[in-house]
Amino acid sequence: MCLEDFQKKVSNQFLCFCVCRSLTGQLAVGTCEIVMLNRDSSQPKRTIARQTARCACRRGQIAGTTRARPACVDARIVKSRQWCEMTPCSEGEICGLLFNHSGWTCTKGGGRIKTVTVRCT
Repeated sequence: MCLEDFQKKVSNQFLCFCVCRSLTGQLAVGTCEIVMLNRDSSQPKRTIARQTARCACRRGQIAGTTRARPACVDARIVKSRQWCEMTPCSEGEICGLLFNHSGWTCTKGGGRIKTVTVRCT
């Protein structure tokens, strides 16, 4: 099982840091739940949020993001840093890798771009 910590910065940028740790609990295998969500909207046009999710992943999987929600994804995706393979963006958004594979962008019509950078330890 993994605990995934997200720190998000939303407006033209979306910043995400994830930290995976072993947990014990009673989640069904292959599922995730959000256990904490804090938001700070004190800056104009920007929301900074911290979200913690708990996942019970199958062997060969790790906590990740699918359709902008916590999910168990193939560990190979995280190792290879091919983030768009886990379909991290919401429906209608287009995923693109950052030049150094440190994260991804989700582009939506109208020019709204969320940039996600990942650090897993």
